[in-house]
Amino acid sequence: MKPFFILFRILVILGIIFPSTLYAQNLKPVEDYVRMDARADDPLYTTYAAAMKRSRLYGDKAYKMNYYSDCMPVTYSSDQAGSMFCILKVDEVVIRNIGEYFRKPVVVFSFPDMAILEYEPFRGIRVKETFFVYSSAIALVDMEVKNTDNIPHEVVVYPILELGNDSLEIIGYDSLRQSYILHHRESLYRLISSMKPDYGYPTRLRNIFTTNQTNDSYGGYRGHLDDFYSQVKTDYYSTNRLDNLNTQYTGLVDYAAIQLKERLRPGEQVNLRYLRGVQSQNEEVEQLLNEMEAVKKMHLRSFYDDNLILFAKVPKIRFKTGGEKLVYLSSFNLVRGSMYPPSGKTTHNFYVFSRNPLWGWGHGHQVLHESLSMLSYVYMDPNSAEGSQQVFMEQQREDGLIAYRHGPRGLQDYPHKKMSTTSAPFFSWINLEIYNVSKDREFLEEAYNSGVRYTNWIIKNRDSDGDGTFEWGPYGLIENVRDWYNAVFQVSAERYLDVDKEDISDELECLDLTLMVIKEERSLAEMAKALGKTEESRNWLEKADKTSQLVNERMWDDSTGFYYSVNRDDHGWYFMTRDLRRQEIIAFLALWAEAAPPDRAARLVKVLSDTTKFWRRYGIPTLSADDPWYSPNVDYCCKWNGPVWLLWDYMVYDGLKNYGYDSLAHQLADKMVDAVVMQLSKNHNFWESYSPDNEVLNSPSNYIWDAIMAKLLIEEYQGLAIRE
Repeated sequence: MKPFFILFRILVILGIIFPSTLYAQNLKPVEDYVRMDARADDPLYTTYAAAMKRSRLYGDKAYKMNYYSDCMPVTYSSDQAGSMFCILKVDEVVIRNIGEYFRKPVVVFSFPDMAILEYEPFRGIRVKETFFVYSSAIALVDMEVKNTDNIPHEVVVYPILELGNDSLEIIGYDSLRQSYILHHRESLYRLISSMKPDYGYPTRLRNIFTTNQTNDSYGGYRGHLDDFYSQVKTDYYSTNRLDNLNTQYTGLVDYAAIQLKERLRPGEQVNLRYLRGVQSQNEEVEQLLNEMEAVKKMHLRSFYDDNLILFAKVPKIRFKTGGEKLVYLSSFNLVRGSMYPPSGKTTHNFYVFSRNPLWGWGHGHQVLHESLSMLSYVYMDPNSAEGSQQVFMEQQREDGLIAYRHGPRGLQDYPHKKMSTTSAPFFSWINLEIYNVSKDREFLEEAYNSGVRYTNWIIKNRDSDGDGTFEWGPYGLIENVRDWYNAVFQVSAERYLDVDKEDISDELECLDLTLMVIKEERSLAEMAKALGKTEESRNWLEKADKTSQLVNERMWDDSTGFYYSVNRDDHGWYFMTRDLRRQEIIAFLALWAEAAPPDRAARLVKVLSDTTKFWRRYGIPTLSADDPWYSPNVDYCCKWNGPVWLLWDYMVYDGLKNYGYDSLAHQLADKMVDAVVMQLSKNHNFWESYSPDNEVLNSPSNYIWDAIMAKLLIEEYQGLAIRE
């Protein structure tokens, strides 16, 4: 045992040092670093979900915080489940919306499950508000309301739960627990991908809406929230003046409200807390009520400290701009907020693509290309990042297959034409990157053995003609990550044919898959070397070099200075009458996989930096801008005809650094940061993909793989961490 720790234990035993005091002091540098003071137009991600250990896959509620819209109060909204917020009245002046506040909200701290704000709705009335998602079922707003004026003020707080449709039904009011009990229904339909009814997603929900104070009144109302102003802004001179709510305890409503009155003397402070609990109507109501009674009394400091501990391992970088720092911290919040504890058929923690909004394809199972988010997450929680990868390892099939999806419902291989479907093989590269941070040799050994089996499966099952380059499987439409519009694998511009006629990625020698295999082989070589397996390392490098040679023989077109996929049958540039030489982002993966000779790398970089092709305002598009199919519009999910996918741009960035094009890599990083800063500043969301040219887009929001931005910024600022 080190002398410091011996002395520490002696001092603790003697009572000279109190562990809690020392503990708080140790967290102070972390607290200082993560403090944000973010205003409405700062690039802050504002979606919150319960900590992993208090989360569950089904019946889970996460929330988006709106602290930036002048036409609303500070609001916390859950996908399909309405919103909660409060309206204030100070000395008969009703303050409904942020635009009316004396001082608008500033987000002081933002963590995966918690936000702390400060604002002044009225001169002399200061509010410190903590929003905390305690569990998948319970969220709360804790308000410290202080009178900083030199005169007394009467403050009335109206917590409101609003669903906005006619399915919100008041079942009763529990006067003992000061709680509204309400029911509502949720649809499984989603625009992008609906939830499957045979899984455990509840559609008939129970709500508990309550406070930690004795309620002065309560009520339920129909109509627009504008009408509520008339209910609480009573006519001072009216003989029929009512200061209370309507005490409705049954029936359909659009929103339910609670009234809390406090008279504050100068310098006086009151702590108010309102809570929303949600559960399936099939669950026991008493269990939720009792849990919420306990949460009403909980001190939040320990949960705040948990978040500081969570961020303690994150590199403390000296950023040049506040926007970069907010993107960095927000990226960690995004990935951590996507994690669930072990459940179902996995003994390891796992992620979903998004917890709010919740949509079918993005909920429940891991996919290797989404797992690129682990390249960032490992800096926050190495054990958890390793656990996510071990989900694939424990469910890996005996023949070595890692299927398209793995998670609590087990292996899902989406068989097509009697063949299993895998995913883009980033497996060993991710594991190597995790090991480079965690230095966990036990994990490395397990990952290497699993990676060898998986890569051998790819070599055996994705090279049908045995010629050394690779084809995607027969269900290539999902396996090759394209999913939708793309210029090479998709036969028609409109995609009107069926899957087998439309997607031709199993009939080509595919450049992207072949380069991914090379990267896996190079990663396995590094892993074997670290494990002392010198001969195996040499063999994997030989395989990678041999495959690289085939890429350069078959897939390089000297006339255009670019790599392309080729016809499987004759290695030509045509499939029937279609010219396969459509310039896609995948050619630049030759830099990432270190498959391009230096002279060809230089020619690739020339195409990359051409502003009429790939060098666009917000990053590298998936398709060259001079292609007839190019579209900068992100109007749906999954498009590969122009949108920017940040994780693929990161691979281009990584490739540029491999070949010494550091200046160009820095410029690309700036473009990516600009894209994310712009969107987070506007709407405080991350997005599945970004427009290379435009500021307005529609695609799935809060997508986990955008966490790659933290890894990008760590790479950009190597050596500039703050020394504590």
